[in-house]
Amino acid sequence: MLRSWAVALGLVVALGAQAQSVQPARPPVFVLNSLSADIAVVDPVSFTVTKRIPTGKEPHHLYLSPDEKSLIVANALGDSLTFVDPRTAEVQRVVRNISDPYHLRFSPDMKWFVTAANRLDHVDLYRWQGSTAAEPLQLVKRIHAPKTPSHLNIDTRSTTVYVSLQDSDELLAIDLGTQAIKWKTQVGKMPADIYLTPDDKHLLVGLTGDKFVEVWDVSGAAPKLAKRIPTGNGAHSFRAWGDKRHVLVSNRAANTISKIDLTTMSVVDQFPGPSGPDDMELLSDGKTLLVTSRWAGKVTEIDTSTRKVVRQVKVGKSPHGIWTLDHKPRL
Repeated sequence: MLRSWAVALGLVVALGAQAQSVQPARPPVFVLNSLSADIAVVDPVSFTVTKRIPTGKEPHHLYLSPDEKSLIVANALGDSLTFVDPRTAEVQRVVRNISDPYHLRFSPDMKWFVTAANRLDHVDLYRWQGSTAAEPLQLVKRIHAPKTPSHLNIDTRSTTVYVSLQDSDELLAIDLGTQAIKWKTQVGKMPADIYLTPDDKHLLVGLTGDKFVEVWDVSGAAPKLAKRIPTGNGAHSFRAWGDKRHVLVSNRAANTISKIDLTTMSVVDQFPGPSGPDDMELLSDGKTLLVTSRWAGKVTEIDTSTRKVVRQVKVGKSPHGIWTLDHKPRL
C-alpha cells in the first residue's frame, strides 16, 4: 500500500513537472533600433535578443493594428511601414510610399490611421482598409503642420487628432470629420509626446526642452493651460499605468521616470531611468517596467515595487519604440 502511494505521488510530481515544461512561451518584446534600421526581438524570460528583423531606415514608433494581427512599424526615412506578427515575430508585409512616417496612431473607431511626418512638416490622414487589403491605407488629406510634427494622440470619440509641433513649440488640433485645423496654441520648449486623459478633458505635453509636463484643458472650444508639473529635465515620453489614474513620463536628460497622479496632476513616485530613458512598456504583472535607454543602446528592466534596475540587454543603436502583447492597459 505504501509503495503504491509513493509511486502515485511520483507520477503526480512528474506530470506536474511536465506540465510546467510545456507552458507556452511569453510573447516577445519588440524594440526599434532607429540608427540600426532593425527590430530587436527580445525574449522576456532570458532577456536576450533572439532575432533581428531588418526594416526601412529610422524605425521610431510602432502600433498594433485594429484586428490585433499586425504590429505596424513606421520607418521614417524609409518611407514605409513594416507589418510584423506580434506573436511569432515574422514579417507579414511591407507597405511602401508612406511619406516620412515618424509617429503613428489609429483612431479608436478603427477608421482612421494618422502619421506625423517629422522632417517634412505635415500630418497625413488615411482611411484604414484592413491588414489584408491590397492597399491597406487610403490617403484622404495631407495637412501642413510646421514645424516638426512629433507625436500624436486621438480622443476616445475619434473626432480630434492632437499633434505636438516640436520646433515651433506649439500644439495643433485637427478635426477628423472635416479634416480641418481646429486650433493651434503656443506651449513650452520642444514638446514631444502627448497623453490624453481617459475622460478626454486634459492633454499632457512632455517638454523635452525643459523639465515640465504641461497640462492643457482641451474640453472647450479653445485650449487652456491648467498646470505645469515639474518632473525632470527632458520630459519626453508617456506610458499609462493601466489604472486610468496614473501615467509615467520619461525624463530623458534627468535619467529618471516620474509617475503622475491624474487626479491631482502631481508627481507621486519616481524610478531610475539610465542613459537617456525614452519609450516604455509596462508588463501585465504591473511591476515590470521596460524602458529604452537611448544613449546606451540598451533596454532596461525596472522593478517598480523596489524602484531598482533589475537587468539590461544590449539591443542596437539608438533604441526608441518598445512593445509587447504582454502589457498592462494603455489607459
